[in-house]
Amino acid sequence: MTENENPKHHIREQVWDTMEKEKVGRFPFPLKGRIPNFKGAESAARQVFELDVYKKAEVVKVNPDSPQLPIRSQVLKDGKTLLIPTPRLKDGFVRIDPADVPPGEERKAASLKHMNSYGKVVPLSDLPSIDLLVVGSVALHRDGRRLGKGEGFADREYAILRELGNGKIPVIGTVNSVQLVDDDIPRDPYDLTVDYIATENECFATDSPYEKPSGIDWSRVTEEEKEKMPVLEEIRRITER
Repeated sequence: MTENENPKHHIREQVWDTMEKEKVGRFPFPLKGRIPNFKGAESAARQVFELDVYKKAEVVKVNPDSPQLPIRSQVLKDGKTLLIPTPRLKDGFVRIDPADVPPGEERKAASLKHMNSYGKVVPLSDLPSIDLLVVGSVALHRDGRRLGKGEGFADREYAILRELGNGKIPVIGTVNSVQLVDDDIPRDPYDLTVDYIATENECFATDSPYEKPSGIDWSRVTEEEKEKMPVLEEIRRITER
């Protein structure tokens, strides 16, 4: 199957095109090939902050993409510990303690450019227990099915956390309302689903019937993936010990 024949890819292309046509995308451009930034990202973030799962969480992992910057910033303002995956998960996760961020610098600290100045890469063996995940998406279905940009990092990050002994973690996705699709998104066993969706207009529980990954399916890990994500070998060593 070529990429153009892939139903997931077709849905992604449709969403990126719709966002461009309706002018709801924001810098950085182009929208295609990335988790797209969107108008209303701040409003979607405010919806998240009203959820009990957010209010109760002490450690929150948020993806490093632009539309989730308002969430990363508020996590620190609210005195919660922030975990951000490093690009392509090459170094695992950066942990930012809110006590290390001077008041007024939360947005800067939560940015991809400056996160290493305020936080530090934490060894996988020392990761804290994570209470909540926030993920970026290209498309979401109201039943919780999700499409990222197609490289599988959010799916793999969740699987890594479970592999390392973290319990089930609630997952929130924030998107513009045009990224909510009715398409029958194909689903593989390793695909991550979301439990809550927040847009600029609404926030709701998906009551998703689909199971999330319970760990890494090592039979699907290729040599190429091991080269791109050295943390995988580290995880294998940790779990074998």
